[in-house]
Parts: sequence; C-alpha cells; structure tokens
Amino acid sequence: MPKSKRDRPVTLSKTKKKGRAHKETIVNGIREAVEKYNSIYVFSFENMRNIKFKEFRQQFRHNGKFFLGSNKVMQVALGRSASDEIRPGIFKVSKLLHGDAGLLVTDMPKEDVESLFNAYEDSDFSRTGSTAVETVELKEGPLEQFTHEMEPFLRKQGMPVRLNKGTVELLSDFVVCEEGKPLSPESSRILRLLGIKLATFKLNLVCRWSPNDFELYREGLDLSDVETS
Repeated sequence: MPKSKRDRPVTLSKTKKKGRAHKETIVNGIREAVEKYNSIYVFSFENMRNIKFKEFRQQFRHNGKFFLGSNKVMQVALGRSASDEIRPGIFKVSKLLHGDAGLLVTDMPKEDVESLFNAYEDSDFSRTGSTAVETVELKEGPLEQFTHEMEPFLRKQGMPVRLNKGTVELLSDFVVCEEGKPLSPESSRILRLLGIKLATFKLNLVCRWSPNDFELYREGLDLSDVETS
C-alpha cells in the first residue's frame, strides 16, 4: 500500500530556515531600494483592502517600491539606532514603524506623493470584528428592498421578520450595529445586503526621509520623539 502523504514528517528546521530566508529577502529588498531611490515614506493604513492597495501601488510602479510586513524586519533593514542605520538619520524612520504601517521608497516628487496619498480614500463593506463607526437601525414596517425569498435568510440573521402578502415585514425596530461596538457576522451580512459601506480604506503619511531632510506628517508627533537613538 502506498504511504499516505499525510504521514510524511515535516522538518521544523526547514520551516524555520525558510522563514529566515524570507526575512532576509525583505531586508535585502529594502536596502537595495534605499540605494536606488532618494526618499522613504512611512505610511499607516486603515481597513486594508489588498485589491485596492494593489491598484494604488500601480501609480508608483515605475518609480518606487512598497514594503509591508513585519515592522521589526523593516526596522532591522533600515537600522534601529544611529549606530546601525544604513544611511545617516534613517533610524528615525524605524522609530515610526509600528502598528499598521508600511514603507514607500521612491523618486517621485514630494508634492506628487503627498497629493496621491491625501486624495486616496475608498469605501467598502465592514468586516466581522471591525468597529462600527455609526449606529444603523431599521424601523418597524415593510422592507421593500428585500425579496420574499430572502425572508428565511433574514430570520437566520436575527431579524424579527415575516412575510405579509409577499412583502418582507420587520415586526419591530431592529439595531443592525451600534457605534463603537464590534460587528458580529450577522451584522456584517445585513449591512452588505443593505448596501451600507461603513469601512474606509485610507492611507496616511507619517513621515518622509531624504538625504537632506526629515519631515513629520502626523499630528501630535515631535522631532524629539524620534531623534534620540
């Protein structure tokens, strides 16, 4: 009897080696980009959507490169202090790589980069577990946006509905989601059915480094926060 593939042992050392190799690839890629391009930007993001981010990246395909991943790996690539930074003053960039953040290394003029980032904003449906930015409530009465075939599905989502002469009817006021609270799977599905997009995918510039200067964009930050090594 042939041996089942499920029984084949997995060597953990190989898995770790592959992980380390991947990190080294990222580090080398960042360092090569820093040598090639003049400016580095740290940006933060809200409600990341991979397909939409890929579309945004296309605007830099000829004169820049984006990096997303482990903040620690990106910090190692740039240097986390003045003693190990790869370019003078670039350790300040590392200090601002935390949370949902990424790097853009580019030759695009500063004004063009700022314009593209500031103008970009795209609405999308909220995902399960995300925080509702507003309260959505449906009032008692007919829900004419739904066909009669959807009545069983709506009941499964917890909505108090029934069919009344072929029309879906809400028997009492129903709160789909409440501002400041996480969305349940049911709330997320109902919002999608209603066509209500509460999530906004946005990219925010945090700082810019070039061989000649360093600039902060985020309000509340001060140069003293990043200058100490």
